[in-house]
Amino acid sequence: QVQLVESGGGSVQAGVSLRLSCAASGLTSSRYCMGWFRQAPGKEREGVAIIHNAGTTSYADSVKGRFTISKDSAKNTLYLQMNSLKPEDTSMYYCAADLRYLCTWRPYEYDYWGEGTKVTISS
Repeated sequence: QVQLVESGGGSVQAGVSLRLSCAASGLTSSRYCMGWFRQAPGKEREGVAIIHNAGTTSYADSVKGRFTISKDSAKNTLYLQMNSLKPEDTSMYYCAADLRYLCTWRPYEYDYWGEGTKVTISS
């Protein structure tokens, strides 16, 4: 049974940094795609960053250069380092995983989700 638990969200001012963590359990294969998604009130869920099976990473244009996704396989933990935060980054952030060869940005293709951690950025 796969379980994803996010932590690290909070309310901070623009310009500062936060690091989100996602503790994963039950992922029995190394072929999982893992990613961070976010959803603001009244908006669709969108992909923020993905880490592919080979360890390569992809980012949404809106966060490129500011956010970094990484994974500690020994700890079964996924991270999202968020720097230079902006008010438009305010959202609920979700960790997701899916067992597939080609990772996608489409939220509906991810089978496993955490419950989210809230990030609020004030100007």
